[in-house]
Amino acid sequence: MRVDAVISGNGGCGLCTPKETGSCIAAEYLGIPSVMIAGPGFVDQAKYTALNNGVPVMRVAQYPGAFATHTAEELIRNTREILWPQIVEALTKPISEEERASGISGKTGDIRDDAFFGTIDEINDYFKEMKWSDGLPIVPPTFEKVSSFLKYTDQKWDETVAILPIAHRNTTVWHVAVNAVMAGCKPEYMPILIALTKGLGDPNFRRTLASTHAWIPYCWLNGPVARQLGIDSGQGQINEAANVAIGRFMNLALMNLCGYYVKQDRMGTFGYPMSWCMVEDDAACLRVGWKPYHVRAGYGLNESTITLGSTLLWGNNMAPSTTNPEKLMELLAWDISERSQFALGSGRQFTFRTILMTEPVAKILTGKYRSPEALERDLIEASRRPVKERAFANYYANPGGAKDGGKHSLRQYQGHIRKDEGGELTPTPEWYDSPESEQMTIPTMKRGMTAFLISGDAARNKVQTMPGGGYATIKIELPRNWDSLMAELGYAPLAEFRCK
Repeated sequence: MRVDAVISGNGGCGLCTPKETGSCIAAEYLGIPSVMIAGPGFVDQAKYTALNNGVPVMRVAQYPGAFATHTAEELIRNTREILWPQIVEALTKPISEEERASGISGKTGDIRDDAFFGTIDEINDYFKEMKWSDGLPIVPPTFEKVSSFLKYTDQKWDETVAILPIAHRNTTVWHVAVNAVMAGCKPEYMPILIALTKGLGDPNFRRTLASTHAWIPYCWLNGPVARQLGIDSGQGQINEAANVAIGRFMNLALMNLCGYYVKQDRMGTFGYPMSWCMVEDDAACLRVGWKPYHVRAGYGLNESTITLGSTLLWGNNMAPSTTNPEKLMELLAWDISERSQFALGSGRQFTFRTILMTEPVAKILTGKYRSPEALERDLIEASRRPVKERAFANYYANPGGAKDGGKHSLRQYQGHIRKDEGGELTPTPEWYDSPESEQMTIPTMKRGMTAFLISGDAARNKVQTMPGGGYATIKIELPRNWDSLMAELGYAPLAEFRCK
């Protein structure tokens, strides 16, 4: 039997889902039947992604178990005995009316209509049941509360803010306000939340979110609006009320606006901490002689921005005890070389990282480095990793697939890493206890993939390296009457919070 079809695979890491599912969708549009191959737990995600892209029926063949831990013999046997029969049936069995009906959504009414009436407990229970809540109590988004947020934007309530993947939802100003109320935000945060929502659709930010690895989205603010509204940049900032509320909005927006749901698209094996919001201390940057992040990204010093990022690691900061800027750089290089997207640096060679540092640390570094770009240049040279370490991690713990037991030995694979990843003989770093004066190493940093932020407790010497995904920086647009609105609420004028 000959079957003209497209077969696409998703091994289970989630990083390739949109691309792989997209090939099935393109085939369906051409009239060619297709089937998706997925690991356990990814069947719903494959169908959901297809539905969001206009294919109401996507058939999925499920491979049994975690393929990366199976031997070659197990892979062949499972494919022949379990997977192939599912593929044949999916490509040859006519689509039933029941299957078609299950993929068609009914029409909705006015988005401002009331969805439910009840007590606080009943409302929270209903929102959880409908998957509109992250499980924590919400503030009920009544018409009056939601309408109060519209005062703080020049956009109309039904104006589109963004079409947000992965559900490709037409997200309006009203939708932003509803989730803002639920998260416990203040109405005057609306310009920040609209900018945050725009950033959620940026491919540089969202490239990694649908995965079995627990990518944690977060954001940070630059510019005078954050200072005017009292959003914290100091000690314990992510736990301050304003920061928490913005982080909670981000968590709800990922579900309700983007269409990411835990166990369906956000499939982190061990779960997710709550998203958070930070603020860079622009004034501290100027005191030490560095430009704040948003200025380095091309925005004006007194423009307000929000930057979205994601990380696989939070916490475990370093407290350097040296005043030598070169030694401090070396400590940073050591920390960076050991913190990549995946444990042991087993995945991609180059990793986006956010480096948080307090003002005292930045001040020491400026003794030699007059800009973050100058620091980055030396870090790229210093934060190298022995080829033997990199090869061992990538050979035995590569999240994209097993190499152990393949046609190449570990020793042969070391040669592959050396050739493909820029291996060179370089002086052995002081922190390696090795009799060798030189080692074969590869770089772990690439220009433009690191964000350096000055933030946190200005009385402490702290550095924190957060490996993760890319960034999206969005300008915060204020309504024309912002100053009068702030005066009504008792805030000082925005001009008082501009940097000079």
